[in-house]
Amino acid sequence: MDHVRLLARLFWQPGAAMSDILDRGSLLFASAAVCIVSFLLGRSGLAISFYAPLLVLAVFYVPGALMLSKLLAGLRGSPSDVFQRDYSSLLTCTGMAWTAANLPLVLAAWIGPIEVLLYLAAPVYLYFAVLMFFAVRTVFGAENRQAVAVVGLSWIPLVAAFFVWGPLRFLLGWIASPFFLFFAYYYLASEFRSLGGGLRSRQNFHRMLQAAAVNPHDGEAQYQLGLIYQQRRQYSEAIQRFKNAIAIDPTETDAHFQLGRMARQQGRLHDALAHFQQVLDQDEHHSQSEILRELGAMYVTVRQFEDARHMLADYIERRPYDPEGLYYYGQALEGLNRMPQAREMYARAVEADRTAPRYRRRVTARWSRLAQKALKRAV
Repeated sequence: MDHVRLLARLFWQPGAAMSDILDRGSLLFASAAVCIVSFLLGRSGLAISFYAPLLVLAVFYVPGALMLSKLLAGLRGSPSDVFQRDYSSLLTCTGMAWTAANLPLVLAAWIGPIEVLLYLAAPVYLYFAVLMFFAVRTVFGAENRQAVAVVGLSWIPLVAAFFVWGPLRFLLGWIASPFFLFFAYYYLASEFRSLGGGLRSRQNFHRMLQAAAVNPHDGEAQYQLGLIYQQRRQYSEAIQRFKNAIAIDPTETDAHFQLGRMARQQGRLHDALAHFQQVLDQDEHHSQSEILRELGAMYVTVRQFEDARHMLADYIERRPYDPEGLYYYGQALEGLNRMPQAREMYARAVEADRTAPRYRRRVTARWSRLAQKALKRAV
């Protein structure tokens, strides 16, 4: 019943539901749900096999979405690492999303003429795209625009499925023989079992942290859970976990730092300053001196450009190749009408992104784009 509740929750809390699917979902249940809905659609008059949607999702759609996410969201690791780590998680979320999106079609097929399905197909698959937006954002921690781009381009693998579907159906006729299935299971059973390894690892780690968080003296477990929810963009839950960590240990500098960052991003500048001041008092070199950058960015926001310049000058002296710090330093200098120096910082931000390691460009590309726009404006 827990899996059924997760499926139903997709209709009113898709973001939270996707997070819970990662924590408690089942690849077996998601696959079975897709097959059952496909079977019911087939019985209603649609010419689809009960296994066809699951096959298309597992063989074409999800691997394509994984590769698009690696390209557009800058996932760490080689393609094989990404596949091993995230394939089962994304397939589970995708299967649940496809099932939820198609349940209205099943209902319409049973209470109305088949022509009704033609009118419902467009909104149903638009809803599937919306659910996949939440799935990509939750599984990979992608930004909104990155998730939109991945979902928007995810039709491309389906084009490949259209062209190879005929030969694939012919091949499935051979694969479905009991003789072949016996030897496939005998030799490849461990490989099939490993498909769910990425999802099981996530769930085991989350359960371990939840168990540790029961200890009222374990602030680190609360902090780690906060990081998980922060990556999934469940900010309310993340904030609560970080506050729990601070309540247990007021010197939990990392939690103060993350609370300050989120408060600044949400425009709660008074709260951000309070948390950043705690970090600065405890360790001004925290997180490779990023506290100076965050304070400088906050001062830029409230147009206290001289205070921002002072903080960011110290930060850039310590970390001269950080595009984000260079961009904010340029903003502070521009606010003080020091345009030649501001243009120099913007140019350095663009160059720092260009020369950054590939795995870092997921983070640095944004600041390079902003710096390029500022350079055009400052000409």
